[in-house]
Amino acid sequence: MASIIIPPFLSAGIINRRNLLLSTTIATVSPPSQLPSPDLTITDRVFLDFSLCPTYFRSDPSATLSSTTPCSDSSPLGRVVLGLYGRHVPLTVSTFKLMCTSSSTSYKNTPVHKIFPGQFFLAGRQGLRRDTAEISPLLKDLPRNTDVVNSKSFLLPHARPGLVSLCLSENDDDDETRLDPNYRNVEFLITTGPGPCPQLDGGNIVFGTVLEGLDVVTSVATVPTYKPSENIRQFNDFAEFIGDERAQNARSLWNRPLKTVFISDCGELKVTKPSLSPTLP
Repeated sequence: MASIIIPPFLSAGIINRRNLLLSTTIATVSPPSQLPSPDLTITDRVFLDFSLCPTYFRSDPSATLSSTTPCSDSSPLGRVVLGLYGRHVPLTVSTFKLMCTSSSTSYKNTPVHKIFPGQFFLAGRQGLRRDTAEISPLLKDLPRNTDVVNSKSFLLPHARPGLVSLCLSENDDDDETRLDPNYRNVEFLITTGPGPCPQLDGGNIVFGTVLEGLDVVTSVATVPTYKPSENIRQFNDFAEFIGDERAQNARSLWNRPLKTVFISDCGELKVTKPSLSPTLP
């Protein structure tokens, strides 16, 4: 008999208004012990070109990011080709692919906003503030992603470098944005290694792998980031303990790249023959 499975980000205690909003769609699936092994056929390929700006970039609040070049003296870091698991999490893959190909709202000319050395980096943050080079929250043309309330979506571990994952528990979008009725989560991470990231398992959805350009991923991971002093960390922990909202705002600056890494171009690469066992770098 089928049973109702609580989404992993709720069962793990990761409860916020965004998750409650997404959970209005309830998935009825088989018990975890009966879930089939994920189908890791690579159904789609996309590319992300990364570039580096020598200084931290602040955008023009009136500009449309997808149509502007954020840095006139940027240098290319290279291309990353991703293979996507479209049979495992079809809605997650279709949304990501659309964000790589859309002419209106896309990842093009948007920044990598957080880098965690030796672990992963984050990109695709949404928000209302255009001065921080974020993706517009108005993504009403994208369908709701019911993969996020399906237990089988969370089966793949963040076991090695070069995995691309939809951010849920690690999501950095602000609360006001998440409550927008047109909100569609498009923030993603890529693991950088050298080891696994087990803290990401069960709360974020692995939906693809790096096929080419793992050296570019490594280059992004080595960009210097803002690191608060120990005194600041201790003060922030105390502020969080007493419920001071400024603590969370302050932490939004932690691990931010000191030089702007951004996606200078992106798009789809046609798959001539899906591969059941992709060649990994």
